[in-house]
Amino acid sequence: MTTQVIVVMSCGYAVALAAVIYFTRATTRRVMGVLAGGATVGLMAVGAIALGEYEGWWRIPSDSTPYFWPLMYLGLAISCSPIYLVTWRTVRRFGGRGLAVFIVLVAVIGPPRDYLYTMVFPAWMTFATGIAPILADAVTYVLIVILGHAVMRLVAGPSGEDRLARRPSPNPSVTN
Repeated sequence: MTTQVIVVMSCGYAVALAAVIYFTRATTRRVMGVLAGGATVGLMAVGAIALGEYEGWWRIPSDSTPYFWPLMYLGLAISCSPIYLVTWRTVRRFGGRGLAVFIVLVAVIGPPRDYLYTMVFPAWMTFATGIAPILADAVTYVLIVILGHAVMRLVAGPSGEDRLARRPSPNPSVTN
């Protein structure tokens, strides 16, 4: 993967983040929480990449430039951030069960997504054979969601405290 690819993808994810911020009507506090979650998960993801390469589960070819890994970290932080606005809305609407379903979905959808990318763009990443790389990839996705959502919640507070959260109606005959 080249630095140019990382920059272009990071810009695309930044546009996606702006769109998700707009459509979820996130407050400034929530956006700060999301960015903190993305920054934390970016570090975790770089560590997961290093661990996966060390264990031989996958390989990400990198430029020999000194700024490749800082750019990779920034790209991971930006690309993960929109996820936490979605988990925030999911938890606000469906509670902890909704978050659990979301986590299971990313664990199931994430590895096939990554394997599809490696088939289309083999210069970006390669996976080893066997079940271990698939499981490690799924665990990485689960950690991305859990850690990022936890940091976002720590910074911005629980979703029920937002001004857009549903409140119980004082009149039982009136629905939200």
